[in-house]
Amino acid sequence: MSFSPLEVGKRWFYAELEKVGNVHTKKGYETKELRDRHSLQKSSSKLSHDFSAHCVDSWVLANWFVGGHVSPDNKEILLVVPFRFYRRQLHALKPKKGDIRRPYGGTISCGFKRGAYVKHPKYGVCFVGGASKGYISLHSLASGKRLTQNAKPQECKPLTYASFRTWR
Repeated sequence: MSFSPLEVGKRWFYAELEKVGNVHTKKGYETKELRDRHSLQKSSSKLSHDFSAHCVDSWVLANWFVGGHVSPDNKEILLVVPFRFYRRQLHALKPKKGDIRRPYGGTISCGFKRGAYVKHPKYGVCFVGGASKGYISLHSLASGKRLTQNAKPQECKPLTYASFRTWR
């Protein structure tokens, strides 16, 4: 596996940072020494949503530079995941009588923009995914999984719109 595109990107990023201020880099073994000094472990489980898997190195580097802490005072992680909206698939949908294709894709679902946060009496706060036969599909903010395909639009109270979902 070639890491050259990554190295090129890192060199570019460091050059851009140097235009703004001084850049201090550390080797991996130096970062490990900093972790050991604070008795912090780095998890090898990169699929977990855990401070020790993703944030521990940045914390020890920031603390090395700024100082003032013995251990992290906030290990909470905010996950930000962009919505994946499926657009029109004209090649996959054959026209019906009169050369009319069934509606598919687009950004408006029964008056709601896809990705709109709504409050539903049964499902609580969730987001709109799509529409079919006058109903809308609602999805969980935490997992993105579909909760229902049969929510009545009039039962949903619009809250806001976002192109991403977040959870802790």
